[in-house]
Amino acid sequence: MSLTDAQWARIEPLMPEFTALLAQADIEGDLDWVVAVDSTIVRAHQHAAGARQKGPRPASPTTMPSDGAAAD
Repeated sequence: MSLTDAQWARIEPLMPEFTALLAQADIEGDLDWVVAVDSTIVRAHQHAAGARQKGPRPASPTTMPSDGAAAD
């Protein structure tokens, strides 16, 4: 999320106070710092496996009933 210039203009004067409050809370042990970074990039070419091909799709093979006993 990025802030507009107008939003930064309203927030910026409060940053020193906010930073001081965070520092104090951290010193007192009131903060648990959890940082999670996901830098996963997934790219696949249009001809990669599983890409839809032009033309009619092949029909799924029909399922044949087995001769074995039915499961409960």
